[in-house]
Amino acid sequence: MRKLLISILATALVIATTLAAILVLVQASFNVAAMTNPMLRAAAVFAELLLGVVLLLGTLFLATQLAVRIYGPPRT
Repeated sequence: MRKLLISILATALVIATTLAAILVLVQASFNVAAMTNPMLRAAAVFAELLLGVVLLLGTLFLATQLAVRIYGPPRT
């Protein structure tokens, strides 16, 4: 029963962090699209791509770490 509750909580946490990452990226996309300076816009696009990779890889790392800790062998 405890493992089921922790699994549901971990799933909700991963969904929440993924949704938050997507919302941050959408807001950043709107801000980049509003820029008029081409050089600044190019730098912002690169920064947005880097931010997206970091946020989504962080979410993936969180999901795999939680899954390993929940379903992995017990630590001694």
